[in-house]
Amino acid sequence: MKVFSSERVSGSDNRKSKTCAETGRSIQNPHSILPTIENPKSKIQNVVVGLFAIVVALTVCGARADAQQPTRIPRIGFVTSAGNPNSPGLRVEAFQRGLRELGYVEGKNILVEYCYIEGKTERVPVIVSELLQLKVDVVVSTTLATVRAAKQETHTIPIVM
Repeated sequence: MKVFSSERVSGSDNRKSKTCAETGRSIQNPHSILPTIENPKSKIQNVVVGLFAIVVALTVCGARADAQQPTRIPRIGFVTSAGNPNSPGLRVEAFQRGLRELGYVEGKNILVEYCYIEGKTERVPVIVSELLQLKVDVVVSTTLATVRAAKQETHTIPIVM
């Protein structure tokens, strides 16, 4: 008489199956017996939930990206030979009017550093050097001497005449 184990490995799918008391019958994996039921409603619900999650994620990330934008105000260095701090002159007034026409408001969305030569042309290199130490984004000048001094001092800041 031969003795057999109560468990055996099926050759077709390498799953363990149990042998019943009845000869020739075996019970396969009980989970494989149940039919898989596909519910179209659950698929639609999964798609809707997935789309909702994507929309929420994009909305949150979009708000975060807006919050990280820098609020740096551009700074202009304006050097002129005409006028003085008490009486700026026509060139300064024309410059300010032009900024206003373009929508810039001094102190709010743009800063302007005014420097007046006041007839002291020997001080131009010192004035330009002090202006560049203020970290201006652009130098605007009304004189050739100022442009030359600024060109010698910097190669990265734009100079407008």
